[in-house]
Amino acid sequence: MAHLEVLQPSLDESPLTPLPAVSGGVAARLGTVALLAVLALGLGYVAVNVAADLRGTGTASALPFVLLGVALLIALGFEFVNGFHDTANAVATVIYTHSLPAHAAVVLSGLCNFAGVLLSTGAVAYGIVSLLPVELILRVGSEAGFAMVFALLISAVLWNLGTWALGLPSSSSHTLIGSIIGVGLMNQLMAAPGAAASGVDWGQALKIIQTLLISPIVGFVCAAALLMLMRGLIKDKALFQAPKGRKPPPAWIRALLVLTCSGVSFAHGSNDGQKGMGLIMLILIGTMPAAYGLNRGITAADTPAYVATFDRAGDVLGRHAQRMPADPRAVVEDYVRSGTLTSATLGGLHELTASIADQLRFSGALSGVAQGQMRNDMYLSAEALRRLQKQGFPLLDDDDRAVMKELLGRYDHATRYIPTWVKVGVAIALGLGTMVGWKRTVVTVGEKIGKEHLTYGQGASAQLVAMGTIGAADVFGLPVSTTHVLSSGVAGTMAANGSGLQWSTVRNMATAWVLTLPASIVLAGGLFWLFRHLF
Repeated sequence: MAHLEVLQPSLDESPLTPLPAVSGGVAARLGTVALLAVLALGLGYVAVNVAADLRGTGTASALPFVLLGVALLIALGFEFVNGFHDTANAVATVIYTHSLPAHAAVVLSGLCNFAGVLLSTGAVAYGIVSLLPVELILRVGSEAGFAMVFALLISAVLWNLGTWALGLPSSSSHTLIGSIIGVGLMNQLMAAPGAAASGVDWGQALKIIQTLLISPIVGFVCAAALLMLMRGLIKDKALFQAPKGRKPPPAWIRALLVLTCSGVSFAHGSNDGQKGMGLIMLILIGTMPAAYGLNRGITAADTPAYVATFDRAGDVLGRHAQRMPADPRAVVEDYVRSGTLTSATLGGLHELTASIADQLRFSGALSGVAQGQMRNDMYLSAEALRRLQKQGFPLLDDDDRAVMKELLGRYDHATRYIPTWVKVGVAIALGLGTMVGWKRTVVTVGEKIGKEHLTYGQGASAQLVAMGTIGAADVFGLPVSTTHVLSSGVAGTMAANGSGLQWSTVRNMATAWVLTLPASIVLAGGLFWLFRHLF
C-alpha cells in the first residue's frame, strides 16, 4: 500500500495549506501547562471515584485490580486514538477557512466533545455491547470474557494507529464494529462440537452496517444539495469564495463555521464517545462485579416500585407459561441465543423474574444482593424481553405488553448505566487525542480531497450535514462515523462546486473504508483465538 504515502502531510509544499508553523512561544507553553493541568485533574477525579467505588468490595487478590488498570488504559487509549481520526475532521473546515487559529479550534472542539460525552444517553454504548455474544457478556469476568475485551481493544487501537500514521480519515466506528464481529465469529468457531455458542447478532449488526454504509452517501448528497441551495438563496458571494491569504471570513460566516464546528464536535462526543464507554463498562463489570454490576443510583426508596413491577410481570408470565423448566437460566439463554420460542421460554422467564423479585424483596435494596449474579439474571431477562418485543410479544394482549415494556425499562435502568467518572475519562481522552494528533487528518480533509481551496460555504455545508446526521443517529442509538460523514460531505461540496476531486485521495480513502471491516474482523478474531489459548 505504498500509494497511500501521498496522504502524508507536507505543510511546506502544498499550495493549498494555510496552517502556520507551530509556535514555541509563551502561548504554546501556557497551552501545554493548561493541557497537563486538565489531564492531572481529570485523572485525579477518575482515580478518586474508582477508589471510592472499590472501597469495601472485599476483593483480596491484586489480579482484578491489575487487569482493571491495564484494560482501562487500553480503553482510554482507544478513545485517545479516536480523537486523532474523528474529532480532527470537525476542526478541519474552521482551520482551512481561517475562522479560528488551529490551537483555538482544537481546544473548542475538545470542550464541545467533553460536553457531548457528559450529556450522552448511553443508548449507543449499549447498542454496541448488544452485538457481542450473550454468553461472553454473561461471563465477562471469566478467561473468555477477558480475551474478548482485550481482543476488541487492541485490534481497534492497532488499526486506528496504522491508518492515522498514513493520514487516512478511517472510521473508529467501522473498526470497532469489525472487531466485535471478528470476536463473535471466532467464539462460534471455537465452540466444542455439539456445544451451543453465540456468534453475531446479525440483525443488529446488519442494521448498524447499513447505517455505516448509508451515512457517507447521505453526507455526500446532502452536503452537495445544501451548498447548491445556499448558492441560490444567499447573495453574498464571499461565502462561496476561497479565503484570501490568512484573512478571517466576514463575521456572520465566521460565526456560522464556528457554530457548526462546535455542533459536529458535540455530536461526535455524544455518539463516538459512547463506544468507549460501552467497552469500559464491560471491563468494570467483568473485573469488579461487586462494585459495578448494578446501578448504584437505585436506592432502597426505589425498591417497592421495582418489586411491584416484577410481581406484575411475574403474574403475566405465569398466566401464559406452558411449563416451568428445571433450569430457567439455561432455557432463557438458549432463547436469547437462538431466537426460537419454546413451550418453556415464558416459564423460564417467569422463574427468573420471580427469583429477582424475591432477592430484592428480601434484601430491601440492590446494594444488598449478589451484584454479579443479579446483574446476569437481569441482563439475560432483558435480552429475552427484547427478543420477544421484536417478535411482537406473541400470546400477550396490549395490557400485558405494556407490563413487559415496563419490566424491560426497570432492567435497563439497573444494568445499562454509565458512571459520571467514566464519561469524564472518555471525554478527556477524546479531547487530548484531538489536540495531540489532529494535523495528519486535518491536512487530508482540508487539502487532499478537492483540487481547489475549501470555501466558507463548502465548510459550512459539510459541517451542517455532519452535525445533523450524527445527532439524528445518536437519538436513535445508532453508531455512525464522523469521519465518513464529514469527509464525504466535503467531497460532495467539491463536486457540486465544480472544484474537482483529487481522485487519488478519494480512491485511497475508499480503499481504507473497504479494508477496515475485513481487516478488523481478522485482527480481532485472531487476537481472541490467541488470548483464549494464553489465558
